[in-house]
Formats: sequence, structure tokens, C-alpha cells
Amino acid sequence: MVPAEPQPQRIGIPAESTAGETRVAATPATVGRLAALGYDVVVEPGAGASSRFSDTAYEEAGAELGDPWQAEIVLKVNAPSSEETGRLREGATLIALISPALNPELVEELARRPITALAMDAVPRISRAQSLDVLSSMANIAGYRAVVEAAHAFGRFFTGQVTAAGKVPPAKVLVAGAGVAGLAAIGAARSLGAVVRATDPRPEVAEQVRSLGGEFLAVGVEQEVSTDGYAKATSEDYDRLAAQLYAEQAADVDIIITTALIPGRPAPRLITAEDVARMKSGSVIVDMAAAQGGNVEGTVAGKAVVTDNDVTIIGYTDLPGRLPAQASQLYGTNIVNLMKLLTPGKDGRLVLDFDDVVQRSMTVVREGEKTWPPPPVQVSAA
Repeated sequence: MVPAEPQPQRIGIPAESTAGETRVAATPATVGRLAALGYDVVVEPGAGASSRFSDTAYEEAGAELGDPWQAEIVLKVNAPSSEETGRLREGATLIALISPALNPELVEELARRPITALAMDAVPRISRAQSLDVLSSMANIAGYRAVVEAAHAFGRFFTGQVTAAGKVPPAKVLVAGAGVAGLAAIGAARSLGAVVRATDPRPEVAEQVRSLGGEFLAVGVEQEVSTDGYAKATSEDYDRLAAQLYAEQAADVDIIITTALIPGRPAPRLITAEDVARMKSGSVIVDMAAAQGGNVEGTVAGKAVVTDNDVTIIGYTDLPGRLPAQASQLYGTNIVNLMKLLTPGKDGRLVLDFDDVVQRSMTVVREGEKTWPPPPVQVSAA
């Protein structure tokens, strides 16, 4: 008797429960690509509404509408709530933004269930994992949106103008941190005509800043060149000289955009209350690190506040979600690329390979066993 072929596994796409979240883990376009890997896809009714994806569009892409929590694989944007964790079936695989270094209690909670959990925000920074790098995808959108928010709050031209009433000078923008988000902000601000300056402790990013039309402001202390693509904690000498630079720039620029993050740690404080007090009336700060404690003294996560000297400090934590369709498409594409890696047979069956450094690094729980933190990634693996 010929053994029966294994049935394809189901992928569930729930509606996001986090207040204000507009993204969804799969779009109609990415549903079709998941189906091409052999999976059956179940979408919770209304899951894509905030991103303007209709239930009909999902059905036309090959998904069925139903309960996503009964699926063998559940794809989410945000980490699950306790109630959602309890709804996962035994043996399920969860893939979401988990932030395991900052959420040890969540990792412990997930490990109390007989499930497997992969963190989309734990992708190692190696070349062959670039197509899975959700943090870079979202940072790119966030950097662009930060400039849009700054321009709206600023209420004046970014570019210089010659008008019938005389000349209008261009806005001056300082971008603190030249990672993916910072470079996106530099490009967006330059495209609007602003004079853009940027600083970063990593000397190797100076040429990238200049290639986008920005001026790189070097702090006079050499920092170690980054080997993993992430910023590292800076030295006391660097911090002292950087503080002087920020104080000088705060008195001169119109807009400051801060992007500094250190993985697994609270955001470093870059801009003090004294710096804010030096800024001109009508100036704007966008603190892109607000969710991790903020780079700016006075930031309120999730809100825009106005100081006594009329400086607007924007601490929005949902910048990618302010471009929901685009953000969902990029996030969904990153997940498709992960699912390709996890489905070597293209047969709708997920296979987790712990000999693969990418899969090992992302897995925080395997079948109810905590596997976070992973072993260090060797540079030679890139």
C-alpha cells in the first residue's frame, strides 16, 4: 500500500491586536507566493483592513477566510498577547517581531507552550540573510516617514526659494545616526532641498552620507569599525565630544532627527534638555528611538510635545505603520523569503534546520525549549 502524501501545512494570518497597529503579516501579493511554496493560507476576516487590503483580495489570491490560530504556522507583525499565545495549537510555529533581548518574560511565556517561535527581529546581519532583514525594511520606511512628519510640523519650506517677497533660506537638518533609518532620512530631506548634516560613531558610513548629498560631521575620536552592521556603545571620550557637537548644532539647525539604537539596550541619550532649549522657536525634533527610551530628553513615546521655547519633539513609535500598505508589503516579502528558507522541498512543510546559522539565530523557542540567546555568529559565515 502506497503511503499517503503528507498534507500541506496551513499558514494563519491573524488581525493585529496591538492598539494602533495598521500593518498585517501578509498581503494578497505575498499570500500567492506562500501558496506557491505549497502552503494553504488562512486569513482572519478584516486582517488587512487597516492596510487597505480587502478580504476579497485575499480570497482572489488563493487564501481562505477563517480562524488563523488553528493553523500549524502563524505569521504576525507584533509579538502575541498572553491570550493569543494560549490560542496557538500544540506544535505550532509562530513567526513575529518578538524582541527577545528586551522581552525575556515573553520568551519564558512562549517556552511554557509546546510551540516553536522565530523572531523576525533577530535576523543576523550577514549577507545571505539580507532578504529577511525586517529591521532594515522597516527602518527604511521609518526614516522616510520621519522627514515627512518633520516637514509637516515645521510648516515651512525645506528647500531654498526665490520669491517675489525675497529669498527663503533652505532648512538645516541634522541626522544623528547613519544606519538604514538615518540614510533614508538623509535622502528624503535632501530630496526636499534641505541642507543635511549627519553624524555617526562608525567612520565607515561617512562616504554613504556624502553620496546622498549630506555633510558628515566627524567627532574627533576614532571608534572601532563595526563588524556586524550594528552600532555599538561609544567611549566616554566620544560621548563628551559628541555632546559638544550636538550642543553647537542644536543652536544652528531647524530640524534634528535621531536614530541611535544599540541592540538589546535602551537607546543612548544624545540630545539634552539644554540642547533643546538652544534650538530656535519653531524647530522640530523627531526621536526615532522613542520606543526604546528615546535619544532626546523630553521625548514622550507615541506623542508629539511642544516645549516652552516652541520646539516640537515628535516621539511617534508607529512610523512604519503610517505607510501601512508599503510596510506590510515589505514585511510580508521578508517573511516569504524566510519561508523559502524553511521550505526546502516547496511542499508546504516547514523544516527547521539548526545547522543553518540564520535559522538558529532567529529561533527563540523550539518545541517548548528556550533557545535564546543563540551562539555568536562567526564573521566567516557572512
